[in-house]
Amino acid sequence: MSSLLNSTPLEEKRSIGQPGLGVHQIQRIEKILSYATLIAVAAVFVLPLYWMLATALKTPEQTFALPPEWIPNPIQVQNFAEVFREVPFGRFIINTFILVALNVVGELFAVTLVAYGFARLRFPGRSFLFLVMLATLMIPYHVTLVPRFILFSKLGWINTYLPLFVPAFCGSSFLIFLVRQYMMSIPFDLDEAAYIDGATWFDVFWRIILPLSRPALVLVVVFTFVGVWNDFLQPLIYLNDPQLFTVSLGLSFFQGARETNWNLLMAGSLLATIPPLILFFIAQRQLIGGISIEGLKG
Repeated sequence: MSSLLNSTPLEEKRSIGQPGLGVHQIQRIEKILSYATLIAVAAVFVLPLYWMLATALKTPEQTFALPPEWIPNPIQVQNFAEVFREVPFGRFIINTFILVALNVVGELFAVTLVAYGFARLRFPGRSFLFLVMLATLMIPYHVTLVPRFILFSKLGWINTYLPLFVPAFCGSSFLIFLVRQYMMSIPFDLDEAAYIDGATWFDVFWRIILPLSRPALVLVVVFTFVGVWNDFLQPLIYLNDPQLFTVSLGLSFFQGARETNWNLLMAGSLLATIPPLILFFIAQRQLIGGISIEGLKG
């Protein structure tokens, strides 16, 4: 036993002296491989954005040059101003912001009320109605496309903004489900304490539940903004007047009867991506946080 104990330090010294990779070296290699993988994946996602930016700064001849020119020379910054001269792009942006504002107001109004009813109120048939609402998520949008068009046509809403924002005041099933699950995690003790103090259900909804549901409401705004801003199918179906076109539909002007100016199309597409990016960077702080922490702060 003593011989084995005495031989252990010698064996450790021999093993240390043998050539090979240590623990720190292995960890360093793993870290390098992880960063290399992340950089490669990021490059795959950034490459289309860079190509769009590079094409937006090229001349029409440089756009189709072979081999491709990755760096525009000379840089055509005036392409962005040319977009507004070729088509009423400023009008398209204003129209889209109007639709975004109306849809955001409608979704916040309907989603918060319906989600609050499913999450905090007790009434007969609540679970059944909630399951019926969830079942509507399985119906593809294209199945209801023709009946909706016939309905809006009978109402005389074609070539107006009404079909594009009135349904928002009925709420989105997915957003209702999202906010309802968020509200369910708020402690019910807050409601009971408010009711003991004489508060009504609307007081609880307005003063307690809504402030604590701020991260979920920000998510509703982000989803609605991006969905309306990028929507192409519905404006294409319901709008005929070019003065009412949105950004996504207005970009199709560059693919009209004459030869397509791909550099101007990319410049317009790049301008169209700026508002969603700004919204994301503004709202990303609000998307992080838990309801329990917010409740303890209150």
